[in-house]
Amino acid sequence: MNGPVRYGAPRRESAGGTDMKLLGVYLNDHLAGATTGAQRAGHMARASRGSALGRALGAVAVEIDEDRATLLEIMRDLDVPVRHYKVWAGWTAEKAARLKGNGRLVRRSPLSTVLELEALRLGVEGKAAAWTTLRRLAATDERLDTALLDRLLDRAERQQETVEEWRVQKAEAVLHPAGPERSGTAGPSVG
Repeated sequence: MNGPVRYGAPRRESAGGTDMKLLGVYLNDHLAGATTGAQRAGHMARASRGSALGRALGAVAVEIDEDRATLLEIMRDLDVPVRHYKVWAGWTAEKAARLKGNGRLVRRSPLSTVLELEALRLGVEGKAAAWTTLRRLAATDERLDTALLDRLLDRAERQQETVEEWRVQKAEAVLHPAGPERSGTAGPSVG
């Protein structure tokens, strides 16, 4: 059902006029991203275990796992089949990303945390975009729960704030370790 999109092929539409074939592709792509994000957040939380960052990311990782499960429920409610090859691709991409060069051969680079936080922030932003899209579709599709989507959007915003706070802090610590006070220049204020 969610195979390649062929122009000119009959489109399967919901009662609200949503192109279900394209929605299926869209949601499966987001499921692949959610799989990657859940894996990344869990890995980062484990790598930072015992620290304030680990505690913050641990809470975010649990929520990202829950968000992924909610996406699967939404897909089920919309009768959108899961394309397992996309899920596996997301899982594999996250594992492969851990192998990237980081300027260190044997141990983890401090820059790794900054880059992983940036990737996680982008993933949460993408998830928020999907929730926003579904929220708009809910106006014409009663299978979508607007209250649930509003809660998911609020949670994604809080996740973005948490991840961004830590990203800024870690980037400053790694890229400007002397700090603005010691170097004599004023740095950006982080609120």
